[in-house]
Amino acid sequence: MESASRHQCLLYAGSPSCHLPALTQVVRRKLGENYRCLYLNSPAMVAGMQSCLAASGVDVSLELKMGSLVLSTEQSHIDHGVFDPDRMLEGLEQSVQQALDDGHAGLFAAGDMTWELGPDKNIPRLLQYEWKLEQLFRKYPGLSGVCMYHSDTLPGELVKHGAAMHGKLFVNETLSVMNPYYVHTGAPRESVPTLASEVEAFLVRMMPEPAG
Repeated sequence: MESASRHQCLLYAGSPSCHLPALTQVVRRKLGENYRCLYLNSPAMVAGMQSCLAASGVDVSLELKMGSLVLSTEQSHIDHGVFDPDRMLEGLEQSVQQALDDGHAGLFAAGDMTWELGPDKNIPRLLQYEWKLEQLFRKYPGLSGVCMYHSDTLPGELVKHGAAMHGKLFVNETLSVMNPYYVHTGAPRESVPTLASEVEAFLVRMMPEPAG
């Protein structure tokens, strides 16, 4: 379960900027622990993360120059609107290896699935990606990260299936909770449930309240 605790899911509704303060604190902490930090999202959210980090006291220009911080809007893993899980995972593995080669303790990566998937909201491809991603977490103890699922922009079934693939749910910078509905990656694909109403209610409770 150790790898699952490093592979977390953040479920949220409302403005995408509502979770930036919490993620900013995590990135700031990881930078202090000598991790390379990768944040993948839309141009607007990358700009927001940069502003939040600067406001929290991080010398963003220096961290970017040193390569400790990578803020990216890259979508080379999307080909004609279709999400390519293997291409995404290959790029992530290269990033982990490069971080270690450069003397970092590891890589902390956070990405929003709305941006990562693009227009392709295919559940089987999502499950393939999350299953293989969990194997990458097992291979590299220095890899940690948060997959963000925006319930307002992703299909409900995709959000619920995606959440089931994570051993821990990210609540805020100081709290993560074990996911009682976690489907182990060794389980057959058909065992991933169409989550029942009580499970959906649990996931809703785990979503941070939108900033008012």
